[in-house]
Amino acid sequence: MAVAFQPAPSKLRVEGLQAWYDDHQVLKGIYLSIRIHSITAVIGPSGCGKSTFIRCLNRMHEVVPGAKVSGNVYIDGEDIYQDLSPAQVRRRVGMVFQTPNIFPTLSIFQNVVAGLYLNGVRNRRLLEEKAESCLRQVGLWDEVKDRLHDLAGGLSSGQLQRVCIARALVVEPEVLLMDEPSSALDPITTIRIEGLMRELKEKYTIVLVTHNMQQAARVSDYTAFLYQGELIEYGSTPEVFIRPRDRRTENYITGRGDGGVP
Repeated sequence: MAVAFQPAPSKLRVEGLQAWYDDHQVLKGIYLSIRIHSITAVIGPSGCGKSTFIRCLNRMHEVVPGAKVSGNVYIDGEDIYQDLSPAQVRRRVGMVFQTPNIFPTLSIFQNVVAGLYLNGVRNRRLLEEKAESCLRQVGLWDEVKDRLHDLAGGLSSGQLQRVCIARALVVEPEVLLMDEPSSALDPITTIRIEGLMRELKEKYTIVLVTHNMQQAARVSDYTAFLYQGELIEYGSTPEVFIRPRDRRTENYITGRGDGGVP
């Protein structure tokens, strides 16, 4: 007997999300469910609200002076704005930025375990085990194991970005937000980061902001297209790229415009 397809449950659910910088509204009522153990690409032209959207998913938007948020974001049914503190949210929802934001005066080891140290972990053996585990996850252990106590600033850009991913993973988040993590990297390192994302989704739920349409098509399971602060289209990546329902999506993906209708 045939078994009906059952979609994966949602890890994050966004309902009516709006965001402002002072009087400028950036997000205009976003409704979206993000599936567990998947990669969801968020695409759209510059200024459409992509980065603001993912910053709202771990309560980073609200730390900007003049920034405001309304609506609901649920992680496993808990509202991150009502039921959880910012610290609790950021423990469960990690973030990797476009430019590797390392601590230049700290060693590679200290950079990786910084989140644990800030949370009061002082057991040296535990810190060493977690550092090795996370560096192995990002494929960096063999490259740095003999210089863990060197300053992290001596690493290449690709290595630094993987250190930042390891640092995000060390506190064992459930969701990993990635804001154009490979935009400043060379093609070979970019492919390596993409392979890493595919491996990590077996354990984590990933939300990826990218301007690279080829990257979105290669690595994501689902794609959300934002335009002028609105969610225009959301669905499985093959559906969005091959059979977009909205002409604005088609225009953007095919490079015939920024998503507007000519």
